[in-house]
Amino acid sequence: MIYFLTYVIMYVEALTQIDMKANRTLSITEARKKIFKIADEVQKPDVCYMLTENGKAKAVVMSASEYESWRETMEVMMEMPDLKKELNELEDDIRTGKANDYITFEEFLAKEGISISDLKKEKDDLSN
Repeated sequence: MIYFLTYVIMYVEALTQIDMKANRTLSITEARKKIFKIADEVQKPDVCYMLTENGKAKAVVMSASEYESWRETMEVMMEMPDLKKELNELEDDIRTGKANDYITFEEFLAKEGISISDLKKEKDDLSN
């Protein structure tokens, strides 16, 4: 259980650090003309569109995979509302040497048969 909790805490912490902003704003009328281009562009990391109507934000367009990632993150955060507090406690335990029952993230991944280099390669593949 502690392995899973540590992994979830680190995963959610990493996701909350993502700077996902609606970095492109278009009116819905303009977006309608460019929908295929928009659908291609949102496949890039951290790209989404804010669609407006009469100058007011109406909707956001993002990739399906980004949307699923956000949904999963929100589900975890709802199931574990004290996640940030638990992460801080874990860091305190590690810093004070009380963390004998814990393993590092790298140790967890190794037990699961995943290497850091595999994760870096997967991240690089997603960025391209």
